[in-house]
Amino acid sequence: MYEKSVQLLNKAIADELTAVHQYMYFHFHCDDQGFDILAALFLRTAMEEMVHIERLAERNLFLKGEVEMKATREVNKIHDVGEMVILAQHMEESSILDYNRFANECAQNADSNTKKLFEDLVNDEERHYDQYDTEIENIKKFGQNYLALQLIDRSRNNATGPAPAAGA
Repeated sequence: MYEKSVQLLNKAIADELTAVHQYMYFHFHCDDQGFDILAALFLRTAMEEMVHIERLAERNLFLKGEVEMKATREVNKIHDVGEMVILAQHMEESSILDYNRFANECAQNADSNTKKLFEDLVNDEERHYDQYDTEIENIKKFGQNYLALQLIDRSRNNATGPAPAAGA
């Protein structure tokens, strides 16, 4: 009865796994390059995508489906932070379009709970899209100065070290 919903849930799980892998890769490289703000954004988004996987898997199991844990593609090995943010925005846009379509398909198959799950995910993906859009705009407006500020902030924190303990 819910075969189509199970199929869509597994497609979404695969896309979310791909996103987690990609965002963690970006997190590692941004952190390594000293771009702490972007590194934190990628890490936080990856963690939110993991929550999406859990919600999708729980629904899939409720529908007596088998949870498929296969990413849709390999990680894009991008090291340029501007290109990272652009790819992230495109990934979020793709998820928004897919999840809207999936919600409509679930509605056509009389599965309102899976429909609502996909609608809820659209809200999260739109927020992620907006966060990456803001970063793209900051890079466009301020260019290398925006990125350099992140590096300077890290250098300042490294140079000053941790705060001394009270009473020391």
